[in-house]
Amino acid sequence: MSDRPTADVSVRTAWGADADAIGRLQVRAWQESYVGVVPSEVLATLPADAFAEQWHRSITRPREARERVLVALERATVRGFVATAPAKDIDADPGADGEIVELVVDPEYRGSGHGSRLVHAAVDTLRADKFQRATVWLNASADDLRAFLVAQGWDADGGHRELDLDGDGAVRVKQVRLHTAL
Repeated sequence: MSDRPTADVSVRTAWGADADAIGRLQVRAWQESYVGVVPSEVLATLPADAFAEQWHRSITRPREARERVLVALERATVRGFVATAPAKDIDADPGADGEIVELVVDPEYRGSGHGSRLVHAAVDTLRADKFQRATVWLNASADDLRAFLVAQGWDADGGHRELDLDGDGAVRVKQVRLHTAL
C-alpha cells in the first residue's frame, strides 16, 4: 500500500457560489488561449467580476432546463468547468443536438484528468437530456484541445465559422466544429 495520498477529485453540478471561481478561471484560460489573437491590453483587462456575474445567472437562472454548468473539483477547489445547452447552430436540431458551449480546465492543472472527467460528465448530461448528438466549437489553432477531443471520440463534421470578437472586424477568430454521437 502506498503512503501517498490519493487525489480527491470529482465533477458536480455548479452552484451559484462557484461563479467567482469560474469567472476567474475563464479569464486565466482566455488570457492563455487568445495570446496573439486578442490585443494584450484587452486580455490584461478582462473583467473576472463581470464573467462571474454572468456565470452566476447561468447557474442559478438558466434560460432553459437543459442549460447546465458542471465543475471539476480537486478537494473543494474548482479546477475546470463545462457548460452544455441545446445547439444553436443554423443546421442544428435543438431537440436532438446538444452543445458543449464552454470547456475550460485551469492551465496549471491540465493533464490531471479534469478535462476527461468534464467531457465524460458533459456527454452523460447531454445524453440524460435526450440529445442524440453533441457538438463543440474550437479555435482552429487549438491543436492540443482538438487532439484531446478526437482521442475522446469526437471528430470534425465540416462546420466552420469566423467570430468577430469586437464587432468591427479587427479581431477575428476562426473556429471548427467537432461532434460525437450520443
